[in-house]
Amino acid sequence: MSSSRSEHPLALADGAVIPLIILRHARSRRMKLRFDGLADRALLTIPARTPIRSALAWAQEQQGWVAQQRGRAGGAVQLAAGAQVPVEGEMLRIVATGLPGRQIRCEAGSLLVGGPADLAGMRTLRWLKARARTTLEQETRALATRHGLPLGRVSIGDPRARWGSCSARGDIRYSWRLILAPPHVRIATVAHEVAHLKHMHHGPDFHALVRAISPADPDVARAWLRREGAGLHRYTV
Repeated sequence: MSSSRSEHPLALADGAVIPLIILRHARSRRMKLRFDGLADRALLTIPARTPIRSALAWAQEQQGWVAQQRGRAGGAVQLAAGAQVPVEGEMLRIVATGLPGRQIRCEAGSLLVGGPADLAGMRTLRWLKARARTTLEQETRALATRHGLPLGRVSIGDPRARWGSCSARGDIRYSWRLILAPPHVRIATVAHEVAHLKHMHHGPDFHALVRAISPADPDVARAWLRREGAGLHRYTV
């Protein structure tokens, strides 16, 4: 068996060649491919005993999907005055007002950021994370309380591979980038994690509970994240 991590070239139909990182995982039961837009590379997780040759052949068959994701990702977007950033699915232009104070508000397609222009990006990022933390905690606690499910701590982070996670203790952690997505995507993700407070698996009972408690269609939200989720990782300072 080859090493647990290896790098290979992946040729795309448009002539581009990008790195393909193959990662062996002992618990993986199937091959899973994702695109890292910031690093412009594809990541393929495979079961421990899958031959590299088979993995490479399968990845090559998915090159159309990779090219599509690569086109959507479009490279990193630096948060700064003049840049555009989605807030709950609405694209807003960052405007440094130069006014004293740190107040940030949404107004007529703009995100008005107080203080010096050179700090607008960092202040925007802090504001987005604070908004994500508050919104996700409120929605999670409201949904868990409504359905009588025991909830621990709610926190945010910036994982690359998942939008949320729930521990056996009932603690739920989200990607702050969900605040960039449309509200129906965020609330369906909240329902997914809240359902894990009762079912720590992805079996039929779990999916039935998600559908029962989610105010938004989980299939529509999941499809949106598959199409557009990689692009939410473009935004940085």
